[in-house]
Amino acid sequence: MLEYKNLRPLIFKTNPETAHNIIEFVCKYAPKIPALLPTLAKYYCIKDSILSQEIDGMQFYNPVGLAAGFDKNATMVESLCALGFSHLELGAVTPLAQSGNDKPRLWRHIQEESIQNAMGFNNEGVSAVNARLKKLFPFAIPLGVNIGKNKITPQEEAIKDYLSLARNFTQTSDYLSINISSPNTPNLRDLQNSIFVQELLGELCKVYEKPIYLKISPDLEIDSALSLVEAALDNGAKGIIATNTTLDYSLVMQPQEKGGISGKVLAPKSREMLKQIALMLKNKSQKATLISVGGIADAQEAYARIRLGANLVQVFSGMIFEGPSIVRSINRGLKQILERDGFNHISEAVGVDL
Repeated sequence: MLEYKNLRPLIFKTNPETAHNIIEFVCKYAPKIPALLPTLAKYYCIKDSILSQEIDGMQFYNPVGLAAGFDKNATMVESLCALGFSHLELGAVTPLAQSGNDKPRLWRHIQEESIQNAMGFNNEGVSAVNARLKKLFPFAIPLGVNIGKNKITPQEEAIKDYLSLARNFTQTSDYLSINISSPNTPNLRDLQNSIFVQELLGELCKVYEKPIYLKISPDLEIDSALSLVEAALDNGAKGIIATNTTLDYSLVMQPQEKGGISGKVLAPKSREMLKQIALMLKNKSQKATLISVGGIADAQEAYARIRLGANLVQVFSGMIFEGPSIVRSINRGLKQILERDGFNHISEAVGVDL
């Protein structure tokens, strides 16, 4: 296999969004090359009973998924599956297609191994994404869809957008991820309040019977975050995805003036938010699925999140800096660490540090 670290300097000379578009082009057409994806899958996919879990009626053969934002339009599903992900979270998808914010809107912070994006929910809209998913679904691994409101939709009509998306994806997704925490749609984060979440989940659960997870911001005060989590779970959400990107620009040396930051610098914030949510659930003896995302780039960090209560983890920026073998590396490492620490199954390690 060609070493990604040898390619990375060349890739990083390219505009970040251009580089992503090239990767998307390759992934779109890779399934057409005979035997390519099965060959990749043999190398990248790590299957072992110690890592396999059934969660909320879905089967995950390992705990590592792809976070939303990488495959916004469901154009790379088959190729990404061959890289060893146990699940893919697609989107964010909005009811109407939208071009997103003005460019440039994506930047690398190479020294900090982090990414800053101000994309603004650029996507082809629910009709185009749903048409692709209809050709694939049901798929070999769980497919989630991250859903958000259109930029032009007034706050008071936001629920209509989410309901429309939920209805459309009923037959073409395994779960939904509710995005009210992206910093790149004006006023979207204002929807992160218990009253809205209670009303939203109450309506969504009437039209979407599969698992729904709420994705939250790392920038919330802990008390506010816990109230939000409580409102979501009490009104039908199956779990929480923690966290989205951060607006804490002090984390990088040369920040842009807009957009959210992901990658290694987000790890402490994301880890702490996960811990506080897991502790609250433990103290209340409440069951919920926790998916940790933000700064996970190796097996040690993934393991730390699992010990803090995460059932699953997701990567995004880590793949940009570590390359396509990141999932294989994390899963091989997790298997070794779990066996070293005397666990017979990954579920035994979930929350042991709380």
